[in-house]
Amino acid sequence: MPVCPTNSLNPLPVFTYLLLSVILSSMPKYYTPAEANNLLEIVQPMVGDLMKIGERIRSRQPEIWSVVEKSAGNGGNPELSKMLPDFDRLDAILHRLQDMEIEVKDLATGLIDFPALRNGTVVYLCWKYGEGSIQFWHEIEAGFAGRQPIDWE
Repeated sequence: MPVCPTNSLNPLPVFTYLLLSVILSSMPKYYTPAEANNLLEIVQPMVGDLMKIGERIRSRQPEIWSVVEKSAGNGGNPELSKMLPDFDRLDAILHRLQDMEIEVKDLATGLIDFPALRNGTVVYLCWKYGEGSIQFWHEIEAGFAGRQPIDWE
């Protein structure tokens, strides 16, 4: 982020700084393959947590709706209260990944995409939990089935 110049006689530098700050903060993040691979050290445990939480929620899915229905009318339910930490943690991890502009595509398999530029075109660097590194990319519309080996830096 640029350093804000201070000049009480001329507000233009401050305005320019603020405008530049807004523009830079609204620009999408594009990852290089190296940047995305370096982030796996942070992202991999987060995706692993998402998968575990998702499995716990899915395993209780048949009971969730009846618990929510009963809870809505009587001021709460101990079973629902037990599930709330999972939902809170799931929400926190998803927001952290979204803040990094990483897209979660499939919670069950741990599939995520990092936006990238390839020859000036926006594509996804594709990673699935359990893969050692990010080795594949695909066009936005192609999805997982269109994965191709990364052939650029």
